[in-house]
Amino acid sequence: MAGGSGKEDLFDNILMADEKFRGEGFREGYERGTRRGFQNGRRHGASHGAKLSTEVSFYYGFATTWNCLLHNNTDPKSRKRVKALETLLDLIQNCPLDDPQSTKLQDDMEKLRSKFRQICSMLNVPTDFRDYVKTAEGTSF
Repeated sequence: MAGGSGKEDLFDNILMADEKFRGEGFREGYERGTRRGFQNGRRHGASHGAKLSTEVSFYYGFATTWNCLLHNNTDPKSRKRVKALETLLDLIQNCPLDDPQSTKLQDDMEKLRSKFRQICSMLNVPTDFRDYVKTAEGTSF
C-alpha cells in the first residue's frame, strides 16, 4: 500500500502541475502588467501635464505682455481689453493646477480657453496658441 500512495502523489503532482504553473503565471503576469501600467500611466500623465502647463504658461505670458502694452492707454476700448486681460490673469491664478484630479480643473480650462479666444477677438490676433509656440521653437539661442 505504501507503494500505491507514492504513485498517487506522483500523479497528483503531475495533474496539479498545470494548475500550479497557471497560478504562478497569472501572478507573475499580473505583477508585470501592473508595473507596466503604472509606468505607462506616469508617462501619459507627465505628457499631458506638460501640454497643459505649456498652454497655461502661454496664456499667462500672453496676458501679461498685452496687459503691459495696453495699461497706459486711456481709450474705452483699451480699458475693456485690459479688464478682460486682468480677468484672464485672475482665472489663471485661481486655476487648480496643483491638483490634477480636481473636478474643477476641466471647467476652469474651458473658461481659460474661452476667455483667451474672446481677448484674441478683441485684439484682432490669431486664437491658436500653437501657432505662437511653433514660431518660438524655430528660435535658437
